[in-house]
Amino acid sequence: MIEANQLCKVFRDKKRGEIRAVDDVSFRCLPGQIYGLLGVNGAGKTTCQRMLATILQPTSGTAKVAGYDVVNEPEKVRASIGFMSTATALYGRLSAQEMVEYFGRLYGLTESVLQKRIDELFTVFDMNEYRDRRCDKLSTGMKQKVSVARTLVHDPPVMIFDEPTLGLDVMTARTIVNFIRDCRTRGRTVIFSTHVMSEVEKLCDIIGIIHNGRLLAEGTIGSLREKYGPGDLEDIFIRVVEGGGR
Repeated sequence: MIEANQLCKVFRDKKRGEIRAVDDVSFRCLPGQIYGLLGVNGAGKTTCQRMLATILQPTSGTAKVAGYDVVNEPEKVRASIGFMSTATALYGRLSAQEMVEYFGRLYGLTESVLQKRIDELFTVFDMNEYRDRRCDKLSTGMKQKVSVARTLVHDPPVMIFDEPTLGLDVMTARTIVNFIRDCRTRGRTVIFSTHVMSEVEKLCDIIGIIHNGRLLAEGTIGSLREKYGPGDLEDIFIRVVEGGGR
């Protein structure tokens, strides 16, 4: 599971001074749940996810991922998660398969386990026709599938997806969304960040709305409608953000 308790991240800028990118954020996500983290650009979503993935260290507060503390046990956290960020690039000279193999070996998978896992992922994401093609020759959708495969090659119990369908065509996006849904069925713990409200409505068990670094609202779509009024998720999101969570 994932459990964040009063997480804060403060950056200091020479011109702007102190910037509280994440401010006193607490939430938890259980195995078999998909937690949707929603917010406008700059709201604090990615910073929060990077702290959970041990890429950034919290200024204050605590977080545990798969039972491990993100500050005191970062190596164990990294071994237990798959973190996919839009900022993570592929090495163009490696083929799709070589890219996934490289990360599998970093995670310490044996060759037999690694090859079996690659075959599974390349079949699930329909990647076999370009498994030997260099990454710099792949389309945007193909590259995104390679990124997902290398994120999940070690079959982690916790998965963090930061806008995984950004810029993808409908068919590729659907493949990734269906896979994330399957993660719930298999008891995985998933944090899912996106701007596509329809994906959140289809996938997420719990939704957290973050703005200016603070978690303003949290709950199921049903409970959010009860509190903030009828309408689709976009309507609720705008009401929460404009009202400051009131």
